[in-house]
Amino acid sequence: METIEEYEAQLPEKWRASYFLMKETLIKHLPDGFKLVLQYGFPTFVVPLSVYPNGYLGRTDEPLPFVSLAAQKNHLAVYHMGIMGNRPLLAWFEESYKQQMPTKLNMGKSCIRFTNPKTIPYALIGELMEKMTPEDWITAYEHYQDKK
Repeated sequence: METIEEYEAQLPEKWRASYFLMKETLIKHLPDGFKLVLQYGFPTFVVPLSVYPNGYLGRTDEPLPFVSLAAQKNHLAVYHMGIMGNRPLLAWFEESYKQQMPTKLNMGKSCIRFTNPKTIPYALIGELMEKMTPEDWITAYEHYQDKK
């Protein structure tokens, strides 16, 4: 696949409506400055090279990824890179999820997985998106890289 449209054309039927609602949620709530591209095979909101010319992992031809969206066979996933090394943000999200949702949070390092299309907390994901600007993400990313 070379375009977002091609990715979206092959979405599993079970996840189509949820995927597009999540995509709209991300677009509506992400602060200005992120750009939607196809990166690593998934629709991904990135910090464009015009804003962060250092690129991801020092690759000056690859924009810095922030949030990816993926519809898999068994789940819808939101990959939020900024939550991984940000303990206060992660704690806020985990607590907010627990307060709002009857289901257990299904999450890896940056991957938030939803296995039931009927129990996706779109408003909570929207709120999460509003908590980090491109500048905040660049600062966090560089701090994380400096620690390595």
